[in-house]
Amino acid sequence: MSDLPEYILDRVFDAPRDMVWRAWTDPALLARWYGPNVETIIHKFDLKPGGVWLNEMKWGDKSNCSKMTFQEVVAPEKLVWHHTMTDTDWNIAANPMMPDWPRILLTTVTFEENGATTNVRLTQIPFEATAAEIACFKEAMAGMDKGWGSGYAILDEMLRELRGSGNGK
Repeated sequence: MSDLPEYILDRVFDAPRDMVWRAWTDPALLARWYGPNVETIIHKFDLKPGGVWLNEMKWGDKSNCSKMTFQEVVAPEKLVWHHTMTDTDWNIAANPMMPDWPRILLTTVTFEENGATTNVRLTQIPFEATAAEIACFKEAMAGMDKGWGSGYAILDEMLRELRGSGNGK
């Protein structure tokens, strides 16, 4: 896999690991920050190896559907899933805005406890990708921080709210 482009985003969250894990694995919380500036609807969230997360992001009369199939779940340390774009019936489909976008991304998120903070590392790698998909992903990597960064800004605020309410555990 060393010849494949790998998107890596490291981030420190000012919250304990259990709280950050919950923000990634509680569908009600996840829907608040995943997919910033759009309505995120989680149709299914079965957090176990082989389980699926069916996600729809809506803006105006448009929507974007994706399916994540969990490969590994190690609470509260690690999530691994295959991330695919889908049609409205949850069948794998090309990204309508970027036809050469990889059909499957291997996504890994690790949560490392660091005192009162949590180090999160997110990686994404094209999986079983064509040369065109790899090239598209490599070209798009520079702009991926913007989307994740917007979601993480919402997550920061949400974690502050949870800490303040005493409802973070």
